[in-house]
Amino acid sequence: MDFLMGLVLEQILSYGSVFLICFGIVYYYVRQQNKASLATEAKVAIAKEEGRFDPISLHPHIDLSLCIGSGACITACPEKDILGIVDGKATVINASNCIGHGACFHACPVEAISLRIGTETRGVELPHVNHNFETNIKGIYIAGELGGMGLIKNSVEQGQQAVQNLIKAKKLNNGGAYDLVIIGAGPAGISASLEAKKHKLKTITLEQYTLGGTVYSFPRSKIVMTAPMDLPLFGKVKLYNTSKDELLDIWNEAISKNDLKIQENTKVESITPVENELFKIVTSSGEEIFSNNVLLAIGRRGTPRKLGVMGEDLEKVSYRLLEPEQIENKRIVVVGGGDSAVESALLLKDNNDVILSYRKDKFSRIKVQNRTNVNRAIDDGSLKVLYNSNLIYIDKESVMIKQEGKVDSRFLNDFVYIFAGGELPSGFLKKAGVEITKRFGYIVKKH
Repeated sequence: MDFLMGLVLEQILSYGSVFLICFGIVYYYVRQQNKASLATEAKVAIAKEEGRFDPISLHPHIDLSLCIGSGACITACPEKDILGIVDGKATVINASNCIGHGACFHACPVEAISLRIGTETRGVELPHVNHNFETNIKGIYIAGELGGMGLIKNSVEQGQQAVQNLIKAKKLNNGGAYDLVIIGAGPAGISASLEAKKHKLKTITLEQYTLGGTVYSFPRSKIVMTAPMDLPLFGKVKLYNTSKDELLDIWNEAISKNDLKIQENTKVESITPVENELFKIVTSSGEEIFSNNVLLAIGRRGTPRKLGVMGEDLEKVSYRLLEPEQIENKRIVVVGGGDSAVESALLLKDNNDVILSYRKDKFSRIKVQNRTNVNRAIDDGSLKVLYNSNLIYIDKESVMIKQEGKVDSRFLNDFVYIFAGGELPSGFLKKAGVEITKRFGYIVKKH
């Protein structure tokens, strides 16, 4: 009897030990989850306070009824603190910092994530484009940033796919006209040019500025965040952290090897449908080009937004920074509060006297690393930042800046760089007949 009692007691103790171990594991897991939730909630609160919670472009939207909180989306995202977990469900933290990799969308095991542009309350103007990248005007296609997909890898893929789709449409070989005119030599335009060459289409690519499009206007040492991409006639390019110059070298090599016809410094003024289902493309020089198809691979910021202040037309005023390493011992004013403005000011500050003027009381929608770097520069005195300020006058020797609550100040000045964003080329698109609609929570990709 005592022996049996001993066995029972031993079993009870054994089960009790297992229970305690299991309980301890569950308790530890729940506690860690709660700590992680609280940490994420704190990050969300800060993001809301600093204006980084609301998205400004392509971003993930989470269906909480489907989300199981696996965290796969967080692990897959190449950026930091875009997504987090709260109470066992995924949540967006810094939506304004999302650059549209789409890795979260592909990683979600239960298809709870869609990629969207705009929110329920903030619409984004987008041209009408169907699943073949064709607009409401038959023969006019759009790929890349203009259609809402700004990431380099996405733009490259879209440029290639748009050409494949227009080939299927068989609107080609009409008289002596081009099969395709590509407008824009950025990521989408270059990819489309290579794909067109691959299929032996009669093609010309027109670029308003220089090769690389929007990418070329990045500060020279700016790091381009991208991922492996497949360039037609070139092969797979594995790029994770690379400079703009390195990326342009690859594109130049691909263009040179395939003898592409790219006409730089050519601004397109109009696209007009004419007889025989052709389009007449007119450039700013008056050149007329006829084509069966047109692919718009231009950026959303077709024209830099100007401040409208006196002296803004002076030669010392610019809207992009191309060679910061060649500028020394100058008195410079940078205007703007986005990543481009902050990064440009940081690149210039070591060899110049730089003032960064921003109309708001704090930087809200800049990358975490830029925020850290600009705060460090303010603290060590290498960069002067004027919050709540507006540039009101520019002359050859100086600028006048109005700062809230203070007397207007005049600063001696050599260069002014303005980064106030750009304007959607709505007039250009509408003139060509392309419909534009403000979209609210528009789904770009859904499983």
